[in-house]
Amino acid sequence: MSTETLPSDAETVIIGAGAVGCSVAYHLTELGAEDVVVIDQGPLPVTGGSSVHAPGIMFQTSPSKIQTKTAFYTSRLLSEADVYDEVGGIEVARSEERMDFLQRRVEWATAYGLPDPQLLTPSEVTDHLPLVDEDEILGGYYSPTDGRVDGISALQWYMEHSTAAFYGDTEVVDLDVSGGEITGVETDQGRIDCERCVIATNNWGYQTGQLAGLDLPIAPVEHQYVVTEPLDELADAGSEMGSHTDGLDVPGNRDIQEAMSEGPHQPVGRDQDHSLYFRTHGDRLGLGSYNHETLSVDPEKMGSNSEDRQASVRGFTEEHWTKPTHRGRDKSAKQAFDELLPATADIDYAVTENGIFVFTPDGMPAVGETAAVDGLWTGLAIWWTHSGGYGRILAEWMETGVPRLPSGPVDTGGIHVRRFEPHAGETEYFVDRGAKRYEQVYSIVEPRWQPSDHRGLRRSPFYPHQEALGAAFYQSGGWESPQYYESNADLVERYRERIPEQDGWQAINRSPIEAAEHLHTREKVSMFDMTSFSSIMVEGEDSEAFLQSVCSNDVAIDIGQVRYSLLLNEGGGILADVTVVRLDDERYMVTTGGGNSPGIHGGWLKEHAPETVSVTIEEGAKSTIGLWGPNARLLLQRVTDADVTNEGFPYFRAKQLYVGEVPVIALRVSYVGELGWELWAPTEYGAKLWETLWAAGQDLGVRPMGGGALSSMRLEKGYRLWGTDIDTDANPFEAGLPFAVDMDTDFIGREALEAARTAGIDNRIVPLTLDDSTDIMLSGRPVVADGETLGYVQAGDYGYSIGESIAYTYVPDEYAEAGTSVEIHCEGEVYDATVRDEPLFDPDRNKLIR
Repeated sequence: MSTETLPSDAETVIIGAGAVGCSVAYHLTELGAEDVVVIDQGPLPVTGGSSVHAPGIMFQTSPSKIQTKTAFYTSRLLSEADVYDEVGGIEVARSEERMDFLQRRVEWATAYGLPDPQLLTPSEVTDHLPLVDEDEILGGYYSPTDGRVDGISALQWYMEHSTAAFYGDTEVVDLDVSGGEITGVETDQGRIDCERCVIATNNWGYQTGQLAGLDLPIAPVEHQYVVTEPLDELADAGSEMGSHTDGLDVPGNRDIQEAMSEGPHQPVGRDQDHSLYFRTHGDRLGLGSYNHETLSVDPEKMGSNSEDRQASVRGFTEEHWTKPTHRGRDKSAKQAFDELLPATADIDYAVTENGIFVFTPDGMPAVGETAAVDGLWTGLAIWWTHSGGYGRILAEWMETGVPRLPSGPVDTGGIHVRRFEPHAGETEYFVDRGAKRYEQVYSIVEPRWQPSDHRGLRRSPFYPHQEALGAAFYQSGGWESPQYYESNADLVERYRERIPEQDGWQAINRSPIEAAEHLHTREKVSMFDMTSFSSIMVEGEDSEAFLQSVCSNDVAIDIGQVRYSLLLNEGGGILADVTVVRLDDERYMVTTGGGNSPGIHGGWLKEHAPETVSVTIEEGAKSTIGLWGPNARLLLQRVTDADVTNEGFPYFRAKQLYVGEVPVIALRVSYVGELGWELWAPTEYGAKLWETLWAAGQDLGVRPMGGGALSSMRLEKGYRLWGTDIDTDANPFEAGLPFAVDMDTDFIGREALEAARTAGIDNRIVPLTLDDSTDIMLSGRPVVADGETLGYVQAGDYGYSIGESIAYTYVPDEYAEAGTSVEIHCEGEVYDATVRDEPLFDPDRNKLIR
């Protein structure tokens, strides 16, 4: 519904009437939200944003489950709305490496529920796409439900089928924030008081965030698209170009909108070996290219529509079309297209553009409520492909507190706007990282790939010692975290017979030293840098009552006691797993993982805390060592006067003690299934903590241990990793964590858990081991039985202590019994596997509790 007079107040204001803003408005009102207003600086529906200059091509298959799920939901929604051309999509391979990648496409699509994914021979590709030169390709990947959205028609459909009020030609000039809450939106047409606001401005995301004092890391970049003059080979398709936008207010060049509104009659295509994509526009062909150097746009100078151009379109730069400027490609866009589609070689172009879209530093969307401003939500860095799905997720999140699609709850850790590190809002950083994501958008990115720029941002006090020991640093949350240490290379020979060789895709960026560190820790003692992990101090007279209200387990514990618990959302999904330590009557320490945990989980606790409780997120305030292995007690006892015997310091207990001269909070917990402690010290004492332990442990075989060993050791024990095995798309019963739930206490999510328990648990996590292979299974690969896809690999690694390859997956309850046979499809191979009881290693906990 559209109206003329801007209201003075609304419950919800959505800024941006493009694909995302309109989707959020539609889904909010479908869920019963009232008093929703949508505003945009451009005319409606042709706003001048990326939603209307885009060719609308939708390829749904992604390595990411949530990207694939949101794409499929979007295609179904828009198909039902009759604004989607389901012509199918084909990605061609012009190299053997790409054919291997297309096999992965099939496996991801199968795992995440896309219908009928297929590999095609060259002749089968040209049956669908006759303009492709069969001699140029090795084959293709076909997804029958891929296609193209008619952008303008889709926006009109949203507006007609939503009870929200839409206003064009309304520029936002300020966001009013008072007391940490959004209170109003100032526009050039007047002010709107509001309780909630959604930033859905995509290309203008950074600028809009600045109005509320936020540094949202949204980097605009240009990419190229051309539409040819009519081709004789497509003459039978006809064309209606010239009439699509009659009666519409179109800023800038109307030819662009006319061309984008002309639908395809053949499958949409991609040549990712050369960073290209294409589709028919009636009797013309549209050619898109990422095959040029990154053309970053100043995020502070996106501008607005003018008579000459749309705000999201820049002038076509011919040199980026005709010359090979992409540093990962040896051919220009034109040369590669001329070879693949010979009919385009000598044709003129009727329409050209450098269209703008955006990337975040990690290439994923930025969705959710901001930490700094209550009631201010974002839906940014989202393409047409996923816009319907993310609109539904955001609306559900806002209305019910549970992000979900009709298929069920979704995991939000990788898309949450709060995941970004404190440095991510610095302009040069996010523009550079966005540029790298643009460069990689059609590239084959290796497993465990690491960036080379903007390194060394966050370093623990142990960094100089780690560097001297040859640490291979991986960046996580900006932290430089060792994956393994070259100083441990001598251990590889010691354990050679227990370390199977890996080859192919599974072996890339993987070192046998990781395995050696795993085995050494099981036999001796190792030091693991946990500085990137977070401690959250909860203090005040009501601290116990507060934690009891947000933790799934009973945290009314004695001083010095430690309890594992979960934080849940209203739907019972797992927001976080945490360790709760009672240090005093009114003082707790809550520990959780690193990466995005401080922003997401710490911020959630702060939001829910009453005025009588103080919540302090100590990100980087403590330097922490995990001291683990059979010799851990011998080593720790050498450097402390405290009693660290099993009787004097039992499992899941805490003490404040000294390691040498260093004050630490010691927790007797272990994430690797060995005797050991986490030693939390103030950061300024960190270097001394490392040096004290290192010097005292030389004759005990102390070694440094990296993240690679941690990964394989925790899988042997079945310890969960948030964002990998558990997230908001699973509840504790499905995740095998009933021991972390006390239903006799009252906590957020309890009612949902009670309902789930009453209904019965249909899906649950199980470990699998391969029957006759030592290959490491990769995440996102389908788990199959009886011809049906049961689930997919959540995490996989080799269990060097048990001598078996391990994969964790969720399966229907009837397949969860130990001994059940299944298959895993990975890298084009089919592996026989068996469901096992957990834990796979030390089930009686003899190594932990002694």
